[in-house]
Amino acid sequence: MNNLKKLNIILAMVLCFAFWTQGQFTEIEISQRTQVERLLKEAKIVKSEDIGEGVTKPKRLYLETEDFDLRGVWKNPSGKPDGILEGWQYEIAAYEMDKLLGLNMVPPTVERIFGGKRGSLQFWVTSVMSDLERMNKGINIPANNVDAWSRRKYLTRAFDCLIANEDRTQQNIRYTSDWRTILIDHSRSFRSDKKNTRRLIYGKNGWKNIKLFRQLPRAFVQKIRDLTYEQIKSVVGSYLKDKEIKAVMARKKLLLQEIDEMIEEQGEENVLY
Repeated sequence: MNNLKKLNIILAMVLCFAFWTQGQFTEIEISQRTQVERLLKEAKIVKSEDIGEGVTKPKRLYLETEDFDLRGVWKNPSGKPDGILEGWQYEIAAYEMDKLLGLNMVPPTVERIFGGKRGSLQFWVTSVMSDLERMNKGINIPANNVDAWSRRKYLTRAFDCLIANEDRTQQNIRYTSDWRTILIDHSRSFRSDKKNTRRLIYGKNGWKNIKLFRQLPRAFVQKIRDLTYEQIKSVVGSYLKDKEIKAVMARKKLLLQEIDEMIEEQGEENVLY
């Protein structure tokens, strides 16, 4: 079986991401992710269409490869078109941070020029519904998935705190048919203002009145402890400014303070798994 056919199988399985509750990526999933990134950057664009959702007016691009068609979401918001800072580069930085932390919930995202403009292109993950659709239809999380779903919810909040994602909505939390969680839309992340460097989005002192988490993976927390400016710079490259990386480091300190307080109050075995 050649590499493209192997990749076809992986894509047909919707990049079967292994989350913390189910173990890490397998070796083949890790190796295929690099190929997906390459194809998103280099494969020929054969068709485009407006998606019709979102304030960033994204487009669905169809990419041609040797054995199959590949789809992605392209967007290029920049500046403050609606009075709120947007940046396509933050989509790429969020994906790179996802990989750095081993979160494995953000689809492969790369830079791609389309229509003569630079933007981000994210692998189109086939999902069944958004969390908003689930709520509107009154669909409950299956009992055998509730614990894993809750843990991914807490992971999402911790990740959003670290990258200062101000725009996490029920619409950009997506579910696959087997109830895995996919996170999209990060163009309003990596804030560096005082509001987002002195307080977290969630948590005891968060500016949103929502609990941060009950439990987090031990390995994930350790990766946050080990984060350095140089480490972040090495993966995000020019997509983040110096002040934006420093803001991540400021939030790292705040996040760890809250985690350590919970550990002291409740015991490490009740907070980390």
